[in-house]
Amino acid sequence: MAKRLFLERDLSRELERLAHLYAVVVITGPRQSGKTSLCKHHFSTYEYVNLENPATREQVLVNPKAFLEQYARNGLIIDEAQHLPELFSYVQVVVDEDERAKFVLTGSSNFALLQNITQSLAGRAAILTLLPFSLNEIDKEVDTDSLIFKGGYPAVWAKNIPIQDVAQNYYNTYIERDVRQILNIKDLSRFQTFIRLCAGRIGTEFNASALSNEIGVSVPTIQEWLSVLEASYVLFRLPPFFRNIGKRLVKSPKIYFYDTGLACYLLGIENEQQLETHPLRGALFENMIVLEFVKKRFNVGKIPKLYFYRDKSQREVDLIEEKGTALYAYEIKSATTFTKSFVHNLDYFRKVAGQDVASTQVIYDGEINIETPENGMLNFRNLKN
Repeated sequence: MAKRLFLERDLSRELERLAHLYAVVVITGPRQSGKTSLCKHHFSTYEYVNLENPATREQVLVNPKAFLEQYARNGLIIDEAQHLPELFSYVQVVVDEDERAKFVLTGSSNFALLQNITQSLAGRAAILTLLPFSLNEIDKEVDTDSLIFKGGYPAVWAKNIPIQDVAQNYYNTYIERDVRQILNIKDLSRFQTFIRLCAGRIGTEFNASALSNEIGVSVPTIQEWLSVLEASYVLFRLPPFFRNIGKRLVKSPKIYFYDTGLACYLLGIENEQQLETHPLRGALFENMIVLEFVKKRFNVGKIPKLYFYRDKSQREVDLIEEKGTALYAYEIKSATTFTKSFVHNLDYFRKVAGQDVASTQVIYDGEINIETPENGMLNFRNLKN
């Protein structure tokens, strides 16, 4: 049997570094983002178990501590670890008793996984997030519409499985299994409508009341559903930037998807040609760029500190990145040619934020990069570097 192709991931360097420092390494991220392949590749000598398998869970539960001790010194990969929460306490005990014990845990439910880590493995575990492929990991000369339409799932690029098949199977699995495990939803069709409506609101401020009226469920239900989509790595919120940090938590965030290919599927876009003229192409391009910044931070083991700026006069900057006290502002445009209007809001933000602004740039779909004393203009493909 031919050996399966492994495409190197940007997270690999940080994974290897932390594996030498911590007894437990946790890798979380969306389903099908490549967590299992990454672990098996970098920890090829470790034993592997998948807790999504009910029979495996039953076997482990017979004597959890003895099971862990059997493999601890040679290393053990525990896939989808959130399915057996009681195992985390036993991992803690084994790690505390044996300094040579090594475990790698993976999970696709951020809430369930991190809750158990906080309770049992605080200070003993390094936590990393693996998202679908970044532009750097795709490493192919692909046109913009194809990049947006195909998204970043490894199966699309490494196995050449059509994105429509990958997205449909992902969606069906998520709805039929994960959602039913997390939520007691009597009318599943309303939740399905909610996901599709979220796709139609990419890059806009999240309005729970409007969605509540449109779908016919309460605002608390909408908020709960949003939290579930976040915990399952379907979408994420981009908070607004304010000088008063507390205000970031109470103002409306924007929403984006962790994969533009899945978003296209939910929007009913069936090929690149349809995307080319789709009214949400600009929003999907923006989603791809914001997501690239998220991936770059996660791939070096850091939490993204990303925001958007909008004031009462509706002056808006698409993306603000905070590094220490320095701010980096980006205007994102799907156009292929530059116009002076692209920099107006960046100029305004520089006046508002003052000396804290380290740089301002326009990220667009053109070919030319231009640097000026005030603003830079960056072809989005250069984000790979």
